Amino acid sequence: MTTAPDPADARGTAFATHVLPEVEVLLRVAMTLTAQPADAEDLVQDTLLRAYRAIDRFDGRHPRAWLLTIMRRAEINRHRRRRPYLLGDPDTDLDRLGSADSAGSAEDAVVGEAFDEVVDSALSALPDKHRQVVQLVDIDGLTYAEAAHLLDVPEGTVMSRLHRARKRIRARLAAAGLAPKRGVM
Repeated sequence: MTTAPDPADARGTAFATHVLPEVEVLLRVAMTLTAQPADAEDLVQDTLLRAYRAIDRFDGRHPRAWLLTIMRRAEINRHRRRRPYLLGDPDTDLDRLGSADSAGSAEDAVVGEAFDEVVDSALSALPDKHRQVVQLVDIDGLTYAEAAHLLDVPEGTVMSRLHRARKRIRARLAAAGLAPKRGVM
């Protein structure tokens, strides 16, 4: 007697084939979106769980784009769940915001500090939309199209934001005396 193939085996095989090879990229992108290792791991776990549940409906084409879409939606949902906290006690919110402002800013960087510190400082000073693009394209190695898909913006917007962000970082490096000579770039 022949037994029918187990749907769980097919699901596991599809998951191993399409999803598991992308876990490292998912973790890098999640770090970009959350900036906290624990939150990034939670986001990746949520993404993997959602992908496993939906793998039967996945056509097998473009697994990275599919997973990044799942991750983006999961992160949006996480933010939606957090919104009511902002309506809490105003005194608590002011204390929380005050402690966040006491962290070092990019202006605290001094001439003569190490190159990495100046770059980190310049990156931290960028608006979120610019910092995310630098993280996704220059650090995580995503293509413009993948970053655009993840951020849900046109590819030209990614290129424009990346140009502006790189220009600001170069300006910071120049101010610290660490930028390459103009003709080198």
